[in-house]
Amino acid sequence: MDIKFEPVHEFMNSLHSYICRKSHKKIDLAPCWAIETKEKLTPEFAQTLDDMLINGDWSFAYLMAFLVPEGLGVEGFLSWFKQLSIHQLIELFEASGNEFPEDEIEVFQEKTSSMFQQWYEQYFKHVDQEILSALEKEKEARINRLIEVQGEEFVDETTNGMIFKPMPGVQELLLVPQYHFQPLNIVSQYGSKLICHYNARIYLGDEELIPTHDLRTLRSLGEKNRLKILRFLHKGPRTFTEIVSHLKLSKGITHDHISKLRSAGVLYAHFEGENLTEYSLRKRALYQVQERLMHYIEEG
Repeated sequence: MDIKFEPVHEFMNSLHSYICRKSHKKIDLAPCWAIETKEKLTPEFAQTLDDMLINGDWSFAYLMAFLVPEGLGVEGFLSWFKQLSIHQLIELFEASGNEFPEDEIEVFQEKTSSMFQQWYEQYFKHVDQEILSALEKEKEARINRLIEVQGEEFVDETTNGMIFKPMPGVQELLLVPQYHFQPLNIVSQYGSKLICHYNARIYLGDEELIPTHDLRTLRSLGEKNRLKILRFLHKGPRTFTEIVSHLKLSKGITHDHISKLRSAGVLYAHFEGENLTEYSLRKRALYQVQERLMHYIEEG
């Protein structure tokens, strides 16, 4: 297990956040971020991204941020990727346990390099540097915390409720703090490496006594079907299908309730590799929010 953060990771995360249109209503930046960002892009590039899908090609593009030598920065990453030979690119993919069709890899590199360059010039180059500074501080804080707490407890505390089951062939878990896709997470497996871009819970300008994340937890509890889910999970881990059956609601509505509870950190999400298999109750979050609420009230 390791903690990593380089600006190129957030560069990739921001692009993922924009391309993943179905998540725009769920992320903290909200749909207005995507709308405002689109206005900054050239019409041609905006159309290119509108046509993008979170599919196999994107998975290979996303992987590049974790294959680049450390310390190059985003501009260094762009130059490095563009200058890779086809043979070098194939070797990098194979070394990470992935194969890309050789007859398509040249076109992939050309299109991906162009997309990266345009996203940097038209969006990421102008991102508030306070975001990157906060993510760097988060990384350092987690590295220091790793000295005190290890194993599942550390992963739970860092990711706000994710559990990764040991899997054959998975040898490394890499935890990477992210801002743009908050409060959601991105989990990807590449060969023996499992990468989790986790919600760093960074809220710029949040100077209230009760943090945004605690408010999210309180709001998530104010709905009867979500309380039914928590009560159901108190009996033990359950699959999504079992929760749907228990609530007798549609899959879409149930998924939305679970998503709200996960974002609040009151559920454990159990993963086997990159596959989410079941949920369970995260009692520690409920106790913590009670303590913080009383602290807020008493401080007043």
